[in-house]
Amino acid sequence: MPLSQHPSSLYQTIAAHYRSAIQAGSLRHGDRMPSLRDLAVRHGVSLSTAVQACRHLEDERWLEARPRSGYFVRKPDPAPRLAPVNDPPMTEALDPAQYVGINAKVSEFLALGRLQRFKTNLSVARCAPTLYPGRALQQLSLRSLRLQPDQWARACAPKGHSGFRHVVAKLALKSGMRLSPDDVQITQGCTEALMLALRAVAQPGDTVAVESPTFYGLLQILETLGLKALEIPTSPATGISVEAVELALRTDRHIKAILVVPFLQNPCGALMPDANKQRLLELAQTNDIALIEDDCYSALVNEHLPDGTSMRAIKSWDSSGHVIHCASFGKSLAPGMRLGWITGGKWQQRIEMLKFASSRNNEDLSQVAAAAFLASPAYERHLQQLRSKLNTQRAETAQAIAQCFPEGTRMTIPHGGLSLWVELPQGISATQLFHVALAEHLLISPGAMFSNSDRFDAKLRINCGWPMTPELRKAFETLGRLATSLGHSPKGST
Repeated sequence: MPLSQHPSSLYQTIAAHYRSAIQAGSLRHGDRMPSLRDLAVRHGVSLSTAVQACRHLEDERWLEARPRSGYFVRKPDPAPRLAPVNDPPMTEALDPAQYVGINAKVSEFLALGRLQRFKTNLSVARCAPTLYPGRALQQLSLRSLRLQPDQWARACAPKGHSGFRHVVAKLALKSGMRLSPDDVQITQGCTEALMLALRAVAQPGDTVAVESPTFYGLLQILETLGLKALEIPTSPATGISVEAVELALRTDRHIKAILVVPFLQNPCGALMPDANKQRLLELAQTNDIALIEDDCYSALVNEHLPDGTSMRAIKSWDSSGHVIHCASFGKSLAPGMRLGWITGGKWQQRIEMLKFASSRNNEDLSQVAAAAFLASPAYERHLQQLRSKLNTQRAETAQAIAQCFPEGTRMTIPHGGLSLWVELPQGISATQLFHVALAEHLLISPGAMFSNSDRFDAKLRINCGWPMTPELRKAFETLGRLATSLGHSPKGST
């Protein structure tokens, strides 16, 4: 049955055809799909379109790929019984947060985790090392040293290795950004990029509008720089409340920047609709302030997106230079390389000077190795495999939580990424759960780490970057048992 449609929609049509067949029972668990070549002939499409259709169904967990055997209808995942996490009140911005002391609060959680011996770490937002292309990067690093054995003895370029910056600029096209390599400044991960962005646009005492909840590392950065955090309500589905941002800008003239994570917001996992991205840019332009875009997770977003959402970065609409785009390859490629980058719009020159003044140049070896991998077809294959494995791990983790945690638990399952945002039943404190879990050698990230307020004490972020093992399953059973016991304990007791 040949299809006559625009090529970009052909694979979706084919995928919908077989999705319907699986839902109707025409294709059942264990059935083998037609070969890719048969699919291409049957539907009158290219082989690459047939591959795309099958990978789309794999992302949606209708199919599974078996090495040297093809695609098969996978066993349906048991549907988690948990409702999504409730949205916070979205119409009003919070008062400026009391930033003094946040570092101490976050540091206490981190220090306790480091001091305690733990068997299972559910607190991080990172994949298992086996999910990264470590061997390939090792070989590329050795090859680079063989070809250029003197690179340790040469000074590195201030902006970063030219080849790496060229690859970064080329990859940015996928997000709609049109950058030259000269627009790219290489950094020590995204943390340094964010710190440079904030230093470029704000002075001690200024206010920065941030998502609430937000990554605890950002709260630490803000305090380190003497900046105040204005927490803006953030939905686990659509991200920061644009209406609350608009209200905040009308009432607080000390706001110098808005900082957002449009893709798989940390910790909620939200994807920001395109209309919201564009409206935030308009607000930044109208108020002549910086819009700082933190992009660490977009490579982990599933192909199938909600209506109204695309993979376009906010920076792709920026014609005035008000967007500072910060990104990293730490989550998708290699945490140990600490490779990030920043393009600073109208603050670019100031950012480059701040980078030179604070940490000087990044070493070349990791950039050369990463550039070679990123420029090869192996990178896209790696991302496809990584997203597929994370889909499986995320579903298995969600199911473990649904089965093990007390009745009334809620959970948001994002369209990709490394984490789940979980809400415990009323009366159960995630902070208390953190402490009792430590005694059982389990480490979690309670909601109190992600805000200056106390609004997220019932919530926690759970990592799903590790494959489900019997040991991990036992850890969830223990965590669920502890949470249940807290629900039965007198208020305030541990």
